[in-house]
Amino acid sequence: MKKVTCLVLTLFLVLTLLGGCAPKEKMPADQPTEQSAGVTSADEMLSLWTADAASKKAFTDYIDAVTDENGKDFIPIKDRIAVFDLDGTLFCETDPNYFDYTLLVYRVLEDPDYKEKASDFEKEVANKIVQQNETGAKFDGLEVDHGKAIASSFAGMTIEEFNDYIQKFKTLPMPGYNGMLRGEGWYRPMLQIVECLQANDFTVYVVSGTDRFIVRGIVYNSPLDLPPRQIIGSDETVVTKDQGDADGLDYVFDDNDELVLGGDFIVKNLKMNKVTVIMQEIGQQPVLSFGNSTGDASMAEYVTSSNPYRALAFMLCCDDTERENGNEEKAQKMVDLCAEYDWIPVSMKNDWTTIYGDGVTRK
Repeated sequence: MKKVTCLVLTLFLVLTLLGGCAPKEKMPADQPTEQSAGVTSADEMLSLWTADAASKKAFTDYIDAVTDENGKDFIPIKDRIAVFDLDGTLFCETDPNYFDYTLLVYRVLEDPDYKEKASDFEKEVANKIVQQNETGAKFDGLEVDHGKAIASSFAGMTIEEFNDYIQKFKTLPMPGYNGMLRGEGWYRPMLQIVECLQANDFTVYVVSGTDRFIVRGIVYNSPLDLPPRQIIGSDETVVTKDQGDADGLDYVFDDNDELVLGGDFIVKNLKMNKVTVIMQEIGQQPVLSFGNSTGDASMAEYVTSSNPYRALAFMLCCDDTERENGNEEKAQKMVDLCAEYDWIPVSMKNDWTTIYGDGVTRK
């Protein structure tokens, strides 16, 4: 009797273990799983947007439409590509100038370890930026000259050393704000847009006029969760420490080599160049574009023109002069352009309940 009892117990344990490894019965299609039941809607994710913002409704309606497998506007996951400008779209544009412009001024005119080594050209460019900050003066070709000066003033640094330099610069106070450092100027409502897109299986790219390595440094250890491979910007040469003047076709990377900045500027990634680099690096037409200036106009038009999928372009309007370094005249020009080109305007003043979060105020 004891043997029979032991045999029955053994069979029971075996069947129990096998049952634990067996495929579970599939849920009926109309019964939500625990995971899907907890998914937050696009509207709920944009908690920092005002309830009646037309731009918010346009975005949430779009997300609902293109993720509905049974809808006419459904977009397969592989084609859900969104591109964002950085300065003035995701991040504080001017305080008192672009992040990379202020970085050059610091490097050339203030950095005790470099300012005595700076070339006359680098000093000339840096002083033009200072003059622009103080008087509003405009200089033809400054965008390209700045790119050249950035490339030359950091030449010879490894990629890691350049990133470390940017991280230290990010810890300096933002001059125009209380309660914010240079690396903290993220537009909180726009971060929610990115998070909502990622939650809906969009691949997000930053396509910026700022130097690619500087943008990567800004994004590094920040609230914007994007890998370096999805950061596109203006470019400078990269070589190895031991390469010297040898052409890349005539040189072989060896065990002792390190990648360093080569010192030569390649391209300013603005206007039509943004379209070109999107095709070169992403390889397909995005379906969403987010920008804030005419430097993003070509990107917006490329995304929305002859697209096989439903596509939209959003443009931020810098109309908040209390919480941000706004400019109502520029904002109105962008509103007018949005009406002309059928872009969707985003009012920083009226569409957002906050910009930089609690505790940050303009001086």
